[in-house]
Amino acid sequence: MTVQRLAAPTPSAPDARPLQGAAWLPHGYRLDPHSHAEGQLVYAASGALATATERGTWVAPANRVTWTPPHFEHSHRFYGRTDARLVHVPLELCAQLVDHPSVFAVSPLLREALLALTDSPERRPGAHRRLLTVVVDELVDAAEHSLHLPEANDDRLRAATALLHEDPAQLTTLAELGRRVGAGERTLSRLFHTELGMSFHRWRTILRIHHALAFLTDGMSVTETSVACGWSNPSSFIDAFTEVVGQTPGRYQAGLRHHLS
Repeated sequence: MTVQRLAAPTPSAPDARPLQGAAWLPHGYRLDPHSHAEGQLVYAASGALATATERGTWVAPANRVTWTPPHFEHSHRFYGRTDARLVHVPLELCAQLVDHPSVFAVSPLLREALLALTDSPERRPGAHRRLLTVVVDELVDAAEHSLHLPEANDDRLRAATALLHEDPAQLTTLAELGRRVGAGERTLSRLFHTELGMSFHRWRTILRIHHALAFLTDGMSVTETSVACGWSNPSSFIDAFTEVVGQTPGRYQAGLRHHLS
């Protein structure tokens, strides 16, 4: 069966009805900040995407789906050639899901339901609504797997995290960062815990994993990715990636190739 493809979507007006359907998007494609009157699910059947909000950034590789509640301003960026699937969720179903942006694990049933919703037009009245109910039921039971990178409010902490965003591979210590932004090491350490809910080391690790997912999705080797993201050797990168993502970088890349085949 030929799969219908929509043209690459353009950013919607604030509180517009979410786009629904499928589109092949090029590496680096962006959707500028916008919001929807209904909820939205975005699934990369292949590739990966990052969803950014005022609360931080969430990354979804091909085995996860992003959820954005109604009226929540967000933007998207896609990594690798992405088979993007967009599904809007009516308000009456949104209450069953969490009230904040998140990323959920995609079960085999959830994946097939998302593909069916976006592959072809509705053939029988009510068919899509029934299938969407299955999707919501699966999400209610799915584990949250948010590769969430929170954003800071304190000016000193924002300056420090901005430096790390510019070059995630840098080996700067917390003390060195503090000197550059005018804060003591102990003060910055406290701010990481109180504002971001994690240590400096953990925050930087997740930042590096975000970049690693983009590099791996775009075809960079595991060894090249480990160097580009600041790990001293591939083994330590593989350990960190597996702990955060739930699979090795090699298996992640193999899964991408499987979905594209």
